[in-house]
Amino acid sequence: MYRVLGADGKEYGPVSAEVLRQWIVQGRANAQTQVKPEGVAHWQTLASVPEFEPDFAVAPGATPSLPLSATAAETKTSGMAITSLVLGILGLFTCGVTSLVGLILGIIALVKINRSGGRLSGNGLAISGICVSAIFVLMVPICAAMLLPALWDP
Repeated sequence: MYRVLGADGKEYGPVSAEVLRQWIVQGRANAQTQVKPEGVAHWQTLASVPEFEPDFAVAPGATPSLPLSATAAETKTSGMAITSLVLGILGLFTCGVTSLVGLILGIIALVKINRSGGRLSGNGLAISGICVSAIFVLMVPICAAMLLPALWDP
């Protein structure tokens, strides 16, 4: 059994050797992935663990592939978080109609980002989208309350 240090800096596991091999095939782990075998006190690269050396052996005449760095490991910015912020800003021009959608998308985006395990980024965008959308959603009834007495003609 192994503990794995993810690209997000979090510790995962215990994980079996078979699961680690599946992660290697899927590209979720590579030769530079930090692991700590059970009973060992220090972290080491996956390629330096004797059990996994054959998984990273390069065939004669083949060129070794470049290791994935932690920053290049499939980190994407959440499109939903960006959309939330844009819809929140557009709420100024649409009397808050798009802000309601932006608020919902911002909350969903924030939940997905937190559950993605570091594969999605955009926490700040999602929070900004939620805040801007909420401000415009709350401004609509306030503006309506201010406008209605002016339109009332006794």
